[in-house]
Amino acid sequence: MSRVSAATAEQAKGPGTSAPQAPSGPGRFLARAAAGAAGLTVIASLLGLVRDQAIARLFGASHASDAFLIAWTVPEMAATLLIEDGMALLLVPAFSHALARRAAGSAADGLSDDPVRALVADTFPRLFASLAGAGALLVLGAPWVVRILAPGLSDPGLAVECTRLTAVTVLTFGVTGYFSAALRAHGRFLAPAGVYIAYNVGIIGMTLALHSVWGVRAAAAGVAVGSVLMILTQLPTFARLLRRRVPRADGPRPAREGLSPLLGATVLAPVVLFVVGRQSQVFVERFLASSLPDGAISHLNYAQKVAQLPMVLSMMICTVTFPVVARAMAAGDQDGARRRVERDLALAGTVVLLGTSMVLGYAHQIVEVLFQRGAFDAQDTAATAGVMRIYALGLLGHTLVGTLCRPFFSAGKPTWYPVCAMGAGLLVTTGAGLALAGPFGVNGIAAANAVGISTAALLLLLGLGSRAVAIRVRAVAVSLGRPAAAAAVAGAAGWAAAPAIGHPALSLAAGCVLVPAAFLLTGLALRAPEVVHLLALTRQRFLHGR
Repeated sequence: MSRVSAATAEQAKGPGTSAPQAPSGPGRFLARAAAGAAGLTVIASLLGLVRDQAIARLFGASHASDAFLIAWTVPEMAATLLIEDGMALLLVPAFSHALARRAAGSAADGLSDDPVRALVADTFPRLFASLAGAGALLVLGAPWVVRILAPGLSDPGLAVECTRLTAVTVLTFGVTGYFSAALRAHGRFLAPAGVYIAYNVGIIGMTLALHSVWGVRAAAAGVAVGSVLMILTQLPTFARLLRRRVPRADGPRPAREGLSPLLGATVLAPVVLFVVGRQSQVFVERFLASSLPDGAISHLNYAQKVAQLPMVLSMMICTVTFPVVARAMAAGDQDGARRRVERDLALAGTVVLLGTSMVLGYAHQIVEVLFQRGAFDAQDTAATAGVMRIYALGLLGHTLVGTLCRPFFSAGKPTWYPVCAMGAGLLVTTGAGLALAGPFGVNGIAAANAVGISTAALLLLLGLGSRAVAIRVRAVAVSLGRPAAAAAVAGAAGWAAAPAIGHPALSLAAGCVLVPAAFLLTGLALRAPEVVHLLALTRQRFLHGR
């Protein structure tokens, strides 16, 4: 049995949000796992910034960078569908159920076949064949894909070539996501968290080595190479898990259970449509921005990539605790699942709001330090910083959507409510984008994104209690409202103080002290429980040197 499975029952009954406690036992394991995964995620994010800096410096905000970003829509969708949300929402519960059957069989000395190996044998070959076929179709249909994604592009040839290079990620990301879900269900979080380090190393290496020969096509080729490195990063750990010996009972072998019911078509369809709807926010943005002047798609991309870093870090909490929620719901422990989900919402929301306040206060300095060099000039910095501040207003919504969708899909039964909620949010994004893109350009598109994703988050929050886990919506709202007020104060303080220091790097360094201090002090003054809890966790880790 995995380390997480041993910890599940106790952790699911963890303390409520009102009484911060230092982690111990299973809670300490989850805290260490989240910290380790977050550390690797930070490294991957830093490498992602280096990647974006290299592309910005070499190609600026131009037709070439726009063509690459249109082609990058394929791996972005594949990553969301096959690594992060879709594959995880399907396979983490499936592997959790298989592990539960393995543990029950071992305890009863009646296990004649390993349910985990049976699940892999039933699902992996089908997945590999399906994704290989889909990737081949994408290579053939690249011209039509580009025409759909960016109909306003004057010369789509370069985007088509880049799309054909990135099409391999349909297969490689699928294998990566499969390995990641299996490892996370087993309580192994470091290898899955390290895949984006390998991915970015591949892109950076290919871009720097071959840009003078292939131009922006080198970056697209780097996407393909990096995606293969992602598989190799996890393969040894995955292979070791499959080689684990399990007790076998004497006597006749019962029939295998076959394909997990958690992976049936009735469960698969809502997950896929939800993930596609969530990622379609990006499609809407690039569709609308393709008719704006050259560089608009690039400004949106750079702003979004940086602004979403706080969300990525906050989601590490939910990534680590997702198997805990799935196990609790599989065991019928609704009260334990409710407490875990409420704690996740409060903690993830607090982390992302702290990051939001930093983006609001120092967006211009962040963009100037990261990107303003080479072909990326001061005008690009101003445009990107403005978009980034608007994006930041939707970061809490993005985090809540990522957190709330997990319990919906952990029950192992069809649920269409998340699809409907995401569809409503997408309609808001599309309508607002059509109305605002003309008069406000990229800023209007970013505002539409923030409004749309916040609408989806609100609908998911209101619907979770009656359809999956009976969370206390009012208590969650209170636990998020106080950090939100602290973020507003800290962001305003940063905005006011940022111009006082003329050098952007020094100003940003000062902001890294000022904004968190203002956030924590305001949170303590408002008695925000999760701010107190974060301080307790930090103090515990400092005292124990962990």
